[in-house]
Amino acid sequence: MVKRATIIQGATIVNECVSRQGSVLIEDGRIAEVAVGKELPVRGDEEVVDAQGMYLLPGVIDGHVHMRDPGLTHKATMESETRAALRGGVTTVLDMPNVMPQTTSLELLRQRYALAEGRCYVNYGFYLGATNDNLDDIKQLDTSHCPGVKLFMGSSTGGMLVDREEVLRQIFRHSPALIVTHCEDTARINANMTAVKKQYGDDPDVRFHPIVRDHEACYQSTALAVKLAREEGARLHVAHITTAQELGLFEPSSDRITAEACVPHLLFSDADYKTLGSRIKCNPAIKTSADREALRKALTDGRIRTIATDHAPHLLSEKQGGCLRAMSGMPMVQFSLPAMLTLVDEGVLSMERLVELMCHNPAILYGIKERGFVREGYWADLTLVRHESWKVTKDCIESLCGWSPLEGRELGWQVERTWVNGASASPASVPSGKAVIFSHPE
Repeated sequence: MVKRATIIQGATIVNECVSRQGSVLIEDGRIAEVAVGKELPVRGDEEVVDAQGMYLLPGVIDGHVHMRDPGLTHKATMESETRAALRGGVTTVLDMPNVMPQTTSLELLRQRYALAEGRCYVNYGFYLGATNDNLDDIKQLDTSHCPGVKLFMGSSTGGMLVDREEVLRQIFRHSPALIVTHCEDTARINANMTAVKKQYGDDPDVRFHPIVRDHEACYQSTALAVKLAREEGARLHVAHITTAQELGLFEPSSDRITAEACVPHLLFSDADYKTLGSRIKCNPAIKTSADREALRKALTDGRIRTIATDHAPHLLSEKQGGCLRAMSGMPMVQFSLPAMLTLVDEGVLSMERLVELMCHNPAILYGIKERGFVREGYWADLTLVRHESWKVTKDCIESLCGWSPLEGRELGWQVERTWVNGASASPASVPSGKAVIFSHPE
């Protein structure tokens, strides 16, 4: 069956560091033509989208999500979380391995891809998780079908801690794919927790979370990861940087050792625990306003290579308690693009830089073929946004967990429409996501 072509007329196309008015033709799932400064002729029965006054961006690539499927589907599923991604202009998600069972073997990785087929509203990829004893699986990984190896160098959610330096060194030496690390020093966290519990009881208030998972715990672990990557020649991407101190470990010019910032750490500071409490509890912890400002500055000086969400849905009932009992993580994928565009309005960064950090750079970093740019011949993963204020309310939330830390917050931009593999997608449409193909550099 031949798909009907689509013409997007008169949008401001934001792509490869420039914003220019133009039009885009979509045929057979791909971008057939990009016409700058003019409208495209309508030749037959094409669907014509009048995009005057709106901005056309490449679809967002979120390199850090937790869909919770399989094994934790009471709080999220592949269907629900890719619907949330789609609603937010995200067209590709890369999903973490700490599900049940954990994705720590090649066979379990194959099973996850099989489970996702025909269920996802956006494109997808799955990480292989590192453990103390799966080096052989890592060595044999088919890198064309996996974005990277996820390495928990600090205990978080799911019990996949790898903290023996010789094991770490072997993973850094032999991984054929990008290594993506969660960096926190577990021994320091445990010592901090013991001290805080001694003073404030068995489940200290959540405001102590950034004291338990403190700056030094993050810095020590990140410094070790960077040291091992340099010594072993590995490609390293450190997930969710949270401190100004860690930023000093990264060079803007390096393509082999890079850093990710996550939306919660760019939006919130420790002052927000007073009003939002455990809703913003995540690992690593949200820290000071000075750390947040340093992260925001690093978005434009090159030390941060990508923006992701660490989208991590839990039921609100699981978020009850303090810094010990309340689960860590929050849903964010649906609102990441509007929230970051609101930072554009505030002068934190330009829209062109935002597209680099959320679209272009993830495609380059993970080697995602033919996506992440508005280029002729590429897959038509696109999102159309308009500059219009709105308030996040509970009734618009697509994530199965049913809440957002942004409820009641005013955002300055709305996602008008999204295309995935050329199909104009909506939460009511048939899932059109595909497993993406990766091309990792040596």
